[in-house]
Amino acid sequence: MKRHGLRRFYVVGEGVYGEARSGSVDGKKLVPRKAADAAGGAPDATFRFSRMGPPGAAGAQLSGTTREHLAELMTAGDKKASRIPAGYTYLGQFLDHDLTRDMTTTPLGKNESPAHMLQGRSPALDLDSLYGNGPHDPDDEVFYRADLLHLKTGGTDADPNDGFDLPRAEAAPSSAVIPDPRNDENLAVAQTHLAFIRFHNRVVDTLPSGTPAAVKFMRARKIVTRHYQWMIKTDFLPRICDPDVVKDVFTNGRKAFEVGVAPTQVPTMPIEFSVAAYRLGHSMVRAGYNWNVNFDNGEGTLPLLFSFSGTSGDLGGDAPLPFIWVADFRRLYNFGQAGRKDLVVPAAKFNRTMRIDASLSNPLAKLPQQTIGPPKVPMKDPRHDLAFRNLTRAKMVNLATGQQMVTFLHSKGVNVKPLTAEEIRQGAGDGVSLAPLSPAERDAVVARTPLWFYILREAELNGGRLGGVGARIVAETFHRAMEGSATSIVRDPTFKPTLGPNASTFRMVDLLLFAFEGKKKLLNPNGG
Repeated sequence: MKRHGLRRFYVVGEGVYGEARSGSVDGKKLVPRKAADAAGGAPDATFRFSRMGPPGAAGAQLSGTTREHLAELMTAGDKKASRIPAGYTYLGQFLDHDLTRDMTTTPLGKNESPAHMLQGRSPALDLDSLYGNGPHDPDDEVFYRADLLHLKTGGTDADPNDGFDLPRAEAAPSSAVIPDPRNDENLAVAQTHLAFIRFHNRVVDTLPSGTPAAVKFMRARKIVTRHYQWMIKTDFLPRICDPDVVKDVFTNGRKAFEVGVAPTQVPTMPIEFSVAAYRLGHSMVRAGYNWNVNFDNGEGTLPLLFSFSGTSGDLGGDAPLPFIWVADFRRLYNFGQAGRKDLVVPAAKFNRTMRIDASLSNPLAKLPQQTIGPPKVPMKDPRHDLAFRNLTRAKMVNLATGQQMVTFLHSKGVNVKPLTAEEIRQGAGDGVSLAPLSPAERDAVVARTPLWFYILREAELNGGRLGGVGARIVAETFHRAMEGSATSIVRDPTFKPTLGPNASTFRMVDLLLFAFEGKKKLLNPNGG
């Protein structure tokens, strides 16, 4: 499993970018555009990356040594908590997997054709990571129930039919039978995927009894997708981005990304989003969680959440999932905002994300080998460090610097305040300082700031929300992904949610309350 592998990117008009064939950490462009097109990576491929802004200027990329030292600083210290409920970290990961899916299975460093380097799913917010190609596709119907209306759920060691886990293959019980196996790479995102399964099934069950069977599934999917998009627009995005930027983009349209394209045209995925801006979620990860009554006081550690997933940890060596590991959603989302005081836990038990800033929780400096994939390297190798891997991806695709993106956005009429040299060096004063770098390394980072670091620094200076460059990239990418979806609230501005408390409100807590029937015993089956 190449969860954090240095994957390949087919960039429209440029070709395929990827790792050097030797498996070294400094990637290079593998296949030029014409060769890629001839091999099947043509512009009509289902999934294409693009550039929102310019490529990196000559000399823009940091050296391997500088990237390594900067990554060490980013994963070295303690982080501060934010006000964002911790569930949004893994909701964000679920959304990412809905936007992109790497179909490549070739080990790192091996040759493969450009046609197989392409992403395999549409960069639209249409929940294809939940539905696949639909119940009538012979490869996908395995995760639908026999009625081809409901999605399957799985069970735990307490009851194989309790519905508290993902469906799993009988031959290999630890493997989840879902369209995107990445949603089973840690327990938090696996339980999030399960919530969406239950959400769909509850929508099916609440459709009018007279709904013709032939249209029932598509009607349910449309209801689910529209409410999902509404939740992203009104709940998720304003928590991680400057709300004013989100409002501007969804009210006045995009200024920088795929402006003027036909709304129903298949979107591309900007590498500035995929390789930099949306990696904000890595900064939100906690080292430990008050997961449930059994794993309290931070005992639900990040390594354990990987271990008790099917993809990364074989369910901790057990099959099926131990019941004691089922999530307590009350500790991940604030149900008080929905007026459910009975579902509010004491503040000491509630989990909040880490602040979005230029630092990552220390466990992310030592990703396990099964998480990063081949080739096998010693634990001291920087390829185990997620920050280093992110910085290296940027070099691999010749990403623009933060300063270049400021200039680009200004040219598109977007008013973005550039960070000063001092702000890049010191941030808010309580985060990562560049002082430990050598003078030459420090000057390089300040003058040619990697876009990912620049965006995280903006957030740090904006109270823990993306601002400026980062907010604009994320908001415009999500807007385009919704616009280009087969079911789209952007193209249908008359849509109003019907499954929340009123016609303007549908948040993640409302989705969970509907999916789990508002019952405490379903949202927190372990009690406590």
